[in-house]
Amino acid sequence: MTNWSTIVNVGRYHLTQRPVYLTVPWALTVFSLLINLIVSTAVPTSIHTAGLATLYVWMFVGGLMATHRSLPFGLALGLSRRSYYLGTAGLAVALSAADAVALTALYALEGATGGWGVDLHFFRISYLLDGPWYLTWLTSFVGLGLLFVYGMWFGIVYRRWNVTGLAVFIAGQATLLLAGVLAASWADAWEAIGDFLTDLSAAGLTGVLAVAAAALFVGGFTTMRRATV
Repeated sequence: MTNWSTIVNVGRYHLTQRPVYLTVPWALTVFSLLINLIVSTAVPTSIHTAGLATLYVWMFVGGLMATHRSLPFGLALGLSRRSYYLGTAGLAVALSAADAVALTALYALEGATGGWGVDLHFFRISYLLDGPWYLTWLTSFVGLGLLFVYGMWFGIVYRRWNVTGLAVFIAGQATLLLAGVLAASWADAWEAIGDFLTDLSAAGLTGVLAVAAAALFVGGFTTMRRATV
């Protein structure tokens, strides 16, 4: 039986590698911000950038490393697969919540300073992160958590079946996506899908992402039971 203390200890185990989860993602984000600020000073118009994607991509990388690189040693310490997975997911929740707080604060600061004085939209992303602070926090939290859990699943697949299994895993997802596209075309549903996406609010999209994150969590947990080291 997994208890809370075990879950917390797994999170602490991961944080022995603080640069991976705390230093590197924000260092890359700050670097991206500085580059965009330099570009913005040379451009007279407002700039909407996707530089913030750096942080989100690294969350995926962090999740992958948490299960691929750190899993063998964690199991060698006597942790069960269930405990390791839940503890790693707990780390995802904690990191996503803390990073979302930081993003919300920077979002507010960017707005208060007129885009850092150069009308740069780095933390204020149109539609997604462009509403009240609490929705900005929630959307950031869900998005970051989703990518971390998704990365965890990739890491588990690679640990269990190596490169061949990972290639099959990616191909399977591409096949499902293609099947969905073909089904929508066959059912002539693109207009309805377009209407749904057009009417979907940022809060609604956050809900959809939360459901997707839950599905990824379950998929990763199921795969974890077959993971080898």
